[in-house]
Amino acid sequence: MRKVLGALRRADEDYHMIEDGDTVAVGISGGKDSMVLLYALHLYQNFCKVRYSVRAYTVDLGFTDFDISVIEDYCASLEIPFTRIKTDIAKIVFDVRKEKNPCALCAKMRKGALFTRIKQDGMAKCVFGHHREDCLESLLMSMLYEGRMRTFKPNTFLDREGITLLRPLIYLPEKDIVSAAKRNSVPTSKNPCPASGVTKREEIKKLLAHMNASNPDASDKLLTALKNTAQYSLWDPPQ
Repeated sequence: MRKVLGALRRADEDYHMIEDGDTVAVGISGGKDSMVLLYALHLYQNFCKVRYSVRAYTVDLGFTDFDISVIEDYCASLEIPFTRIKTDIAKIVFDVRKEKNPCALCAKMRKGALFTRIKQDGMAKCVFGHHREDCLESLLMSMLYEGRMRTFKPNTFLDREGITLLRPLIYLPEKDIVSAAKRNSVPTSKNPCPASGVTKREEIKKLLAHMNASNPDASDKLLTALKNTAQYSLWDPPQ
């Protein structure tokens, strides 16, 4: 967990994520990213410069084969309060709307359910387990499919929701999450979504892997470019 905690601490200090007295709500899907994040935030409490507490939330989309007990038991082992948010999102997206590209609508509804509940519980900070590759994949998807350069930020205030969204694993390579999960026996719950593994993001994931195969520093350079605003040189409109 050394690399995970090192990346988390650097992101926290760079972007002033966690403040003294915070209670942060961690969005848990059951996948390796969010489960490792939960464990890292649990450990980080031991040496963070400020005092904070952690609560875990899972949005249950309504799939019948989703084993949420894995998440419940792991939260209990870490003595982290856990809340299950029951929804019919899966039914709405796949049965009612019959979305051909379901991810965008599902994500919007899932976040809406999560943010509504954590606000009801009196919290204003939500933490997601997005890592370095997630950020770079979003950048490439935006460029190739939308014709614009954008990706999510490490620290974002969502004024409509009144929620600050944090991504403290933004510097962490996905391979280090995989390694941490194995070494520390972090459990995961299988994603039951029928669209899993067949999205445009999966295509971009393969493209990024190909780039790193030919240039092992590709992901590092892309992340550096995102932060290197001092040498920004794109086509601004003429004055």
